[in-house]
Amino acid sequence: MKIIKNEKLIQRNRQIGQWTSLAALIVLGLGMYISFTRTDLFAYSLAALLIGFTLTQIGMYLGNRYGRSPRPDEKLDAGLKGLQNEFAIYHYTTPASHLLVGPAGIWVLLPYHQRGKVTYHKNRWRMSGGGFLQAYMRLFGQEGLGRPDIELESEISALKKHLAKRMDETQIPPINAMMVFISDDVEIDAADAPIPAMKLKDIKEFFRKKAKEKPIVQMQLEAVKAALTE
Repeated sequence: MKIIKNEKLIQRNRQIGQWTSLAALIVLGLGMYISFTRTDLFAYSLAALLIGFTLTQIGMYLGNRYGRSPRPDEKLDAGLKGLQNEFAIYHYTTPASHLLVGPAGIWVLLPYHQRGKVTYHKNRWRMSGGGFLQAYMRLFGQEGLGRPDIELESEISALKKHLAKRMDETQIPPINAMMVFISDDVEIDAADAPIPAMKLKDIKEFFRKKAKEKPIVQMQLEAVKAALTE
C-alpha cells in the first residue's frame, strides 16, 4: 500500500494547536486574575474567559487531529499495512482528510479515537461510557461523535467536485464512506447505520474481501489516482 500525506500541513497545524492551547491558558489566567482583583472590570474578565474557552476548543481540536501520538493517520497506516500495492491512502492531500483508493473502490475514512460504546438509534449517533475523563470531555464537545453523516457528506461532495475538474464525470466511481474507531476499547452497536462503523483491527480484512468483489475496474482506478496526484 502506498502512503501519500501532507507532512507540512500536519506539522503546521500541530504547531498552531500547541500555540493556541498556550494562548488559551494565558487568556484564561488573565480572565481569572481580573475577576478576583478588579471586580469593576467584570466585562473584560468575562470576555477573556469566553475567548480563552474558544481558544481551548480550537487547540484541543487541532491537538486531537495533528498533535496526538500516534496520530489518526499513523494509526490508519498501521491498521491497513499489508494491503497490496494497488491500494493508496491519502492523508490531507485531497478534499477528504483520509482517503483510501484501491481495488476495493474509493473510501473516505473518518477516524475516531473515542472509547466506550457507540450506538446508532433513530438516525442519531451516540457515545457513552469510556470513563470519567471522556464523560467530562463530552461536556465540552470534545469526545462526542458529532454528525458524521454531515461531515462525510461534505467531504464526499468536495471530493466529487475535485475529481470532476480533472476527469470525465461519467468515469467517477461511487465514493463510499466508513467510520473507523482506532481504539480497541470500543463497542459498536450500529448494524442499521447508513454508514459502516468498524474497529481499526477489522478494516484491512474488510477491504481485502471488498476488493474480491471488483467494485472498480482498473481503468477507473488509474484515472482516479492520476486525478488525485495532479
